[in-house]
Amino acid sequence: MLVIIQSIVAILLIVCVMLQQRGTALGAAFGGGDSGGSYSNRRGFEKKIYWATIVLGTIFIVLAIVGLVM
Repeated sequence: MLVIIQSIVAILLIVCVMLQQRGTALGAAFGGGDSGGSYSNRRGFEKKIYWATIVLGTIFIVLAIVGLVM
């Protein structure tokens, strides 16, 4: 059961990370592109995706530790 939950969290985490790669080409996603960039505040949907990524990452780590202990 733990493996299934961890797999679902992993898939959701991947989706959240991919959604954060807004407006970038494939090269920029892997470190290429404009290195200067510009700073912008996260608002609305971007902010929710950002916090969902943090929460899902934390849940994934906790589940991985629980899986090691069990």
